[in-house]
Amino acid sequence: MAADDPTPDIDADDPKALDGPDARDDLTSDMFGGPPPKEEPPVELQAEPREPLTDPSGAAYQVLARKYRPRTFEDLIGQEAMVRTLTNAFASGRIAHAFMLTGVRGVGKTTTARLLARALNYETDQINRPSVALSHEGRHCRAIIEGRHMDVLELDAASRTKVDEMRELLDGARYSPVEARYKVYVIDEVHMLSTASFNALLKTLEEPPPHVKFIFATTEIRKVPVTILSRCQRFDLRRVEPDVLIQRLKSICDAEDVRVAEEGLALIARAAEGSVRDALSLLDQAIVQTDRGQTTPAAVVRDMLGLADRAATIALFEQVMAGAADAALQQFRSLYAFGADPVVVVNDLMDHAHGASVCKMLGPDALVLPKDQAARLAALGAEASAGALSRVWQMLLKAHDEARRAPDPKAAVEMALIRICYAADLPGPEEALKRLRGGEDPARVLAQEGPSPAGGARGASSSGLGGNAALARSTVAPAPRAEAKRVLNAFQDVVRLIEDKRDVTLKHDVERFVRLVDFKPGLITFEPAPGAPANLTQRLTGRLREWTGDRWMAEIKGGGTESTSERERREERDARTALEAEPFVQAVFEAFPGAEIIAFRQRPAVAATPETETGDEGDEGDAE
Repeated sequence: MAADDPTPDIDADDPKALDGPDARDDLTSDMFGGPPPKEEPPVELQAEPREPLTDPSGAAYQVLARKYRPRTFEDLIGQEAMVRTLTNAFASGRIAHAFMLTGVRGVGKTTTARLLARALNYETDQINRPSVALSHEGRHCRAIIEGRHMDVLELDAASRTKVDEMRELLDGARYSPVEARYKVYVIDEVHMLSTASFNALLKTLEEPPPHVKFIFATTEIRKVPVTILSRCQRFDLRRVEPDVLIQRLKSICDAEDVRVAEEGLALIARAAEGSVRDALSLLDQAIVQTDRGQTTPAAVVRDMLGLADRAATIALFEQVMAGAADAALQQFRSLYAFGADPVVVVNDLMDHAHGASVCKMLGPDALVLPKDQAARLAALGAEASAGALSRVWQMLLKAHDEARRAPDPKAAVEMALIRICYAADLPGPEEALKRLRGGEDPARVLAQEGPSPAGGARGASSSGLGGNAALARSTVAPAPRAEAKRVLNAFQDVVRLIEDKRDVTLKHDVERFVRLVDFKPGLITFEPAPGAPANLTQRLTGRLREWTGDRWMAEIKGGGTESTSERERREERDARTALEAEPFVQAVFEAFPGAEIIAFRQRPAVAATPETETGDEGDEGDAE
């Protein structure tokens, strides 16, 4: 500071140093004559209370899929075959050097890989060998579970696709493990490796060092080269069945002290499609749909999943099978108004068509559904024919594809429902064929009658998709005429009958292996040619009995002439020999040494006319 500056030095550390002669005194009056300011208590800012980001116990929340991840092989559900194979292999010491685990998402591939890594390096005070009995935690188990063991390398193939990274990884395989028994390489999503990386892995995978084990996991087994698959022991992890998955969800709900309706658990298991992880994630979401201590109803779970009410879709399926177009459209629109996805509705209808077909064959107990719903589908299956249910399935399959690709899925599904209800008003192929054979006018058979006042197709489903309307129409339509009985007077009549019935396999065997000895109506005596099927006699007589209604017998006896195929081959050889003996053909052979007949055909017989009588009589065939 300059020497002539009158401003005194100010000590910034002294709070009173800033008070000059003109500084304001808090005890004096205001410069404008006002009273001195009143002292007010300081205002304490209080933060708005928030819910903690932890559960009531104070610990950080862990999702169910991680909390209940299997810790032993016994905890794996739905994979009993794989666990049994691994248990026997470890017990006998026949442990492969590479494992390939494949399956859909969430069935336990990565979990199984970690369990295998623990089993290979299992070591306790009493056990010092590979073992799948992981009930007690070994020396290396905790580090492997937490992913920090230096001898167990868990890699993601999606982030290490380059060949240089694979070579660097394999260079470390030459060195012995530091702590554990084996150096284990766990490569997840192995199908994402490049072709060069797979080639770099081949040699090491075929002849690995004795201290190295490979465990691969993939959801796309088809993308893994066969050269890799042939060097691994493959395990296909199955989808978990719905009933097994429901029991698992129930046990987790009991352990968590939460309540979810049993029908809601069934919806979750169905939506998970066999994936345990997906089911636990959905259960996590379903638990928080209601307050603590309350039961989560099935309707809430259905809304959470975006599914339509299954009872309502069964009612829609019943209306479709009855051909009630207006009722079906109203039912679908009510489902759509409640938020149901049109594609999901079609998918549910496909499930009902499949369920009705299964109930028709195996009964209602074959379905994992509530008893009332299974009974309704069983009733539909009993009323409709198998062919009708198959046609409904095909039409719904096409509707599902149209709804996914259409700009307006709702309109696409409504058009599909109208189409299926219209098909319910038409006769099925079987009935149409019978009526046409009965002499009914084709226009009348295929005519579409107007809908009934109730909107249904003549009040009931026809034989196209149901069975009651066909019964009503049978009283009006003329009775079909019985087919004329086929008379078989010669063995060639039998061959022609088999050809008319389009039994290709039987026709081939009869022509090739039947050497006819004698033929009488009801009795065929023949000698079987070498190589004849053992059941040829039973098949031939059974088919003839079915087609003619008469009893047929076959007798095996020696002395047969030749089969139809043998006769045709002999006639072809004779015709070829005769053709080669023709002077014109011999002249061609002499003019063109080395020429040969590669094919020839017989001319069809032509009725005699004045022109043909004066024509050449020596041309019996055309040669090439």
